[in-house]
Amino acid sequence: MADTGKLYYSTTAINTGGREGESHLEDRSFEIKVSTPKKMGGPGQGTNPEQLFALGYSACFNAALEHFMEQEDMKNDTQVTHTVKLLEDPSDNGFKLAVDIGVAIKDLDKEKVQEMADKAHGFCPYSKATRGNIDVQVKAVPYEEGK
Repeated sequence: MADTGKLYYSTTAINTGGREGESHLEDRSFEIKVSTPKKMGGPGQGTNPEQLFALGYSACFNAALEHFMEQEDMKNDTQVTHTVKLLEDPSDNGFKLAVDIGVAIKDLDKEKVQEMADKAHGFCPYSKATRGNIDVQVKAVPYEEGK
């Protein structure tokens, strides 16, 4: 595997049992039961990989958004919503992912929110990793109190 650039952080996750198993970090600081969703015929008694991907991607994307907000001295509250979809992939009769990203910034007009969201999408490491590999839609949405 080619490594380029300065290494800032590395982590290792281990899974046993696939979608009906258990995943944990190497140091066991985080452990989670993994399960296929009921809608897909599984027991649905654990977290699924798509949920975990949505959690990680949304946190990373929001950090990228806040990076650009700091540059413009903006302190508005933000909400970033990632909807991860597991879709049929007719090319191999398997599955593929798609992500809808909703970006809300309190007390900011929709055009400026979209501008900031697009900047974050260009900068976020998850967005870079998925670019060209999965369909991702980034859209400014209204800020909802208490969400």
